[in-house]
Amino acid sequence: MGDKSPKSVNKQASQKLAKTNSANQKKQQATTAKQAAKR
Repeated sequence: MGDKSPKSVNKQASQKLAKTNSANQKKQQATTAKQAAKR
């Protein structure tokens, strides 16, 4: 996949963003759960 067209680059960037977002959400959910358990 040596496609360097702006469209494909854009697609890759958004996929990366989505992955990072979901990872962050999972982390946040874990911390929220821990905080709730402390109370």
